[in-house]
Amino acid sequence: MPTLDGLRTSRVLSAAEFVLAAAIVVGHNVFRVVPNEVPILVVLGMLSVRLRNGGFSALGFRRPDSWRRIILIALAAAALRIVLDIVLIEPVTAMFWPPAIEPAGADSIAGNLRIAALALPLVWTFAAFGEEVVYRGYLITRGGEAGGGSAAAYLAAMVIASVLFGYGHYYKGPSGIVSSGIAGLILGAAYLLSGRNLWTCVLAHGFIDSVAVAWAFFGLDD
Repeated sequence: MPTLDGLRTSRVLSAAEFVLAAAIVVGHNVFRVVPNEVPILVVLGMLSVRLRNGGFSALGFRRPDSWRRIILIALAAAALRIVLDIVLIEPVTAMFWPPAIEPAGADSIAGNLRIAALALPLVWTFAAFGEEVVYRGYLITRGGEAGGGSAAAYLAAMVIASVLFGYGHYYKGPSGIVSSGIAGLILGAAYLLSGRNLWTCVLAHGFIDSVAVAWAFFGLDD
């Protein structure tokens, strides 16, 4: 059984990792003083949990008791994010700021099957897998541990990670930051609801971005 000093040390290390990861997110997206945070924190996060927790299951990469439940939660989260963005977030943010800036090259997808086909593997690897490892798996795990491992600690970590996820899309402007932050809350809630199973978020994120690619291809995002 871990000693009291060992538990305190573990919490301090988790807090330090959380702060470092947050600094890397802001450092890249806001101040542009470090390279892209996703590959850096994927490597750091997976190495950290391998050394400190013994395996990647600490991030949430484990076989669920029910894949059906995981897929249903992922589909519900994706649907909520898409519908909420259309009926609420975009109309409200449009009252204050210009529309969110699209990712570079998004306009080239329209009507171009080759570009759309190339975009899908990218959104499922870099975005769905990479961003979920960083923002849900790593940040929520370390933030929750830093807070003592209680349900409230994980909830607080999820909220902070969602804010960081919003700033992870700083290039989109204020509307995009708000939209992405709310997406982070939805994905984070799905992560916690599924017992911190990261496959839920990977699938939900992939579904969301696949719909975005399809809409861009058919010109429905104009």
